[in-house]
Amino acid sequence: MRAFLFPGQGSQKVGMGAELADASEAARDVFGEVDEALLQKLSTMMREGPEDQLTLTTNAQPAIMANAIATLRVLERDFGIKLEAHGHCVAGHSLGEYAALCAVGAFSLTDTARLLKLRGRAMQSAVPVGEGTMAVLLGADIEQAKALADAAAQGEICEIANDNDPTQVVISGHTAAIERAVVLVKEFGIKRGMILNVSAPFHCSLMQPAADRMAEALTITSPAAFTLPVYANVSAAAVTDPEHERALLVEQVTGRVRWRESVLAMRADGVESFVELGGKVLGPMVSRIDKDAQVTNLVTMADLEAFAKEMA
Repeated sequence: MRAFLFPGQGSQKVGMGAELADASEAARDVFGEVDEALLQKLSTMMREGPEDQLTLTTNAQPAIMANAIATLRVLERDFGIKLEAHGHCVAGHSLGEYAALCAVGAFSLTDTARLLKLRGRAMQSAVPVGEGTMAVLLGADIEQAKALADAAAQGEICEIANDNDPTQVVISGHTAAIERAVVLVKEFGIKRGMILNVSAPFHCSLMQPAADRMAEALTITSPAAFTLPVYANVSAAAVTDPEHERALLVEQVTGRVRWRESVLAMRADGVESFVELGGKVLGPMVSRIDKDAQVTNLVTMADLEAFAKEMA
C-alpha cells in the first residue's frame, strides 16, 4: 500500500516549481489557475522572490500547495501515474492537508488556493505580532515536551503544536512562555530548543479567532466527496466523510499536528510506501518514525520520471 504526502509550511523556497513550469504545461496550468484565483502573480513570487514576501504566511500557504499539486498534475498528465490507481490514502502536514484534499477531489484547485489564502491571513492576524511564537525541541519525545510545556506555561499558553517524529516536537504559545521553555530544556532531558522564525504561534489555542474564521469559510466552501481516505492531522486517523473532515479542518487551526501518530496509523493500516510530492521535509520524518518504511521524494522532473518508470 502507498500513501501520497503533501508538505506544510517551511518547505517554501525561491525557485520552487520553476523547473516543472519550464518543462510541463500541466504545471503551468496549475500555477496559472492559482494566480487567477488569488488575483496575484504568486507564481512569479515563487520563481523570483523576494524571499521575505514568499515566506509570509498568506503567500507561503497557497504557494506550497500549488507546488505540490503541480507536481501531482505533472505525474498524472505527463507520466500517466494516477493518484487513485497507485495510492491508497493521502495525508498532509498542516496546510498540506488542504493540498491532500485537493488531490483527491474534495476541493477544487481554485477553492483550495482561496481557502489557504484566507487561512494564512486569519492565522497571521489572530495574535498581535510579538505576542506569540514557536520553538522546536530537538531530541524530545512527546512526554518530555508535554512536561516542559506545562512547566513553562506559568499561566500563559505553552502547548504542543507539532508532534513530528520521535526526536522533534514543536511548541507554540505566548512568547514569554516559549522563551522560558527554551531555557528549561536541559532540565527535562531535551537536547536543544530553538525559537523558530515564524510570524505567529500556529496550532495552539491562541489561534481560536482564526479557527472561527475558517469555520465560517468551510461552511460556505465545504469539502466534497473524496476519492481516497485522508489521514487527518488532529485525529491521526483515516477520514472518508466530508462533513467529518470539515470539522477536523476547523479543529486543526488550534489543534496539534499529530504527524508521528498519523504515520504510525498508516503503517498499522498496511501502508508500506510513502511518496512526498513537492518537498523533502516529510520523507525524512517518516524515516525517523519507522526506518522500515519506503520513502520517495518527488521534486524534480528527474524524480518524477524515475518514479514513473518504477511504477510501469
